[in-house]
Amino acid sequence: MESVSERFLRYVSFDTQSDEFSESCPSTAKQKALGQQLVKEMLSMGIRDARMDENGYVYGTVPGDPSLPVIGLIAHMDTSPDISGANVKPCIIQYDGGDIVLNAGENIVMREKDYPSLLQDQGKHLIVTDGTTLLGADDKAGIAEIMTCAEALITSGENHATLKIAFTPDEEIGRGADRFDVQGFGADYAYTVDGGKLGELEYENFNAARAKVTVHGINIHPGSAKNKMVNSQHIAMEFHSLLPAMECPEHTEGYEGFYHLIQMSGSVEESQLRYIIRDHDMEKFQSKKAFMQQLCQSLNEKYGEGTVILHIQDSYYNMREKIEPCMYVVDRAKRAMESVGIQPVTVPIRGGTDGAKLSFMGLPCPNLCTGGKNFHGRFEYIAVEDMQIISKMLCALFTAL
Repeated sequence: MESVSERFLRYVSFDTQSDEFSESCPSTAKQKALGQQLVKEMLSMGIRDARMDENGYVYGTVPGDPSLPVIGLIAHMDTSPDISGANVKPCIIQYDGGDIVLNAGENIVMREKDYPSLLQDQGKHLIVTDGTTLLGADDKAGIAEIMTCAEALITSGENHATLKIAFTPDEEIGRGADRFDVQGFGADYAYTVDGGKLGELEYENFNAARAKVTVHGINIHPGSAKNKMVNSQHIAMEFHSLLPAMECPEHTEGYEGFYHLIQMSGSVEESQLRYIIRDHDMEKFQSKKAFMQQLCQSLNEKYGEGTVILHIQDSYYNMREKIEPCMYVVDRAKRAMESVGIQPVTVPIRGGTDGAKLSFMGLPCPNLCTGGKNFHGRFEYIAVEDMQIISKMLCALFTAL
């Protein structure tokens, strides 16, 4: 039986970066290459209904005891657009403490003082990159752990619940559940395997929206611009300066929400600012969106109607309201963790998962840890030992706990 780390190393060789500016599904065709590989592997291990649909969603079933619940496990195939996922060069190191030189030639070093989570990983085997790309543990670690669990259930001969598997595209751009076939999936409830450090169990997440601010200006030769030129870039900077300075990711934690400027571009004539808006509390979430509307109105009163145009689109909502009526789903996950020696830690997600939307689509879907750390960056890493124990924990979910 192939190890979870061997699977993971194979999966990260696929570049599956999604693209928020694409209108197709999946947003990048290259995600389907990994999907085809996963279907091939599932068929080879005896999952006869393994398939990928026209939108790039991969499904499969490991049949089990019909008297037990039908439980789904879900992970996403895409990686973040924030940093390249092409030509990932993973390396397994025995970590005994201190800084990790990822790339001596480019002087890329993961420093223990900057990443204190390393202190918890001494004595483990860490999978790291060469510092020029992300690793892809978010969420190819989840895929590897689910595939390892599926093979273990098939080969063990032990009584277990039915496993429904799904691997989704485009989670990183907020579309992973958009075309998910909940009815065809056929699970009573499910878990996304898309979390972070060992032991994390999550059933609360941000309410989320995306905002695009477009600013229109008037260009004219700078030599004759007095009282005529309207520089859209200046107005865009003014808009951003009016947002609460401390309500951004680098100054918030826990349940605190934020505005996050993710992209800016512009010229004298037109500028654009793109934001994500986040808050666990729905009232505060709505207030954040309303405040951006007020800023636009104020600037239009100052510079002229139509100068600043705001488009806001909600992405997903806090799944807590859908999970709390069926907390047995969370309790089952806690028992599975404890059965393999993992201490469960319930924390709010400072982000979102496919499970957030799926919970509102009628499929209760908390989030489980993968063991990965420092997602969406060049210092992303994961411990082999954590992946191994999480694979065992997933198997434990399917026994009569």
